[in-house]
Amino acid sequence: MKVRKYLVASMLAAGAVGLSPMAWSAVDVRVGVAPPPPRVEVVPAPRSGYVWAPGYYNWNGHRYVWHNGYWVQARHGHHWVAHNWEHRGDHWYYRQGHWDRD
Repeated sequence: MKVRKYLVASMLAAGAVGLSPMAWSAVDVRVGVAPPPPRVEVVPAPRSGYVWAPGYYNWNGHRYVWHNGYWVQARHGHHWVAHNWEHRGDHWYYRQGHWDRD
């Protein structure tokens, strides 16, 4: 429940200062249950000026929920790092998709 309250507070604060959703800071999500295997997606034909962000599972506080892939506007000098789950010890940690410099 604390994670949800923190996430909502972060979203409200970001909106109050005029930040876009892509500018929100990451929230550390730790889950004791492994995510299901990724779904097979049919990736649409390439779209000029955009990068495909593959679908991923997100944790809603009770269970994993699938989010379909989507197009992200390309950023010169950067590459898209997909949303992912990292296994450390007895837990799984969520890492939000983001841009990294080339």
